[in-house]
Amino acid sequence: MSFVENVKESYNELIHKVSWPTRNELTQSAVIVLIASIILSLIVWLMDTCFESIMKFVYNLF
Repeated sequence: MSFVENVKESYNELIHKVSWPTRNELTQSAVIVLIASIILSLIVWLMDTCFESIMKFVYNLF
């Protein structure tokens, strides 16, 4: 297959066969990703804070 044929087929597939999300679907997906990112960052922050407290306690013993 030549390069030009490959480009033509790729363009055809992109225009006619790909189902693009609607603006509403895209917004909902973005909100879900944002909420998941916030929850994950809070979990990591909580673990870091707990570990910091444990390490401060351990270092103060010695």
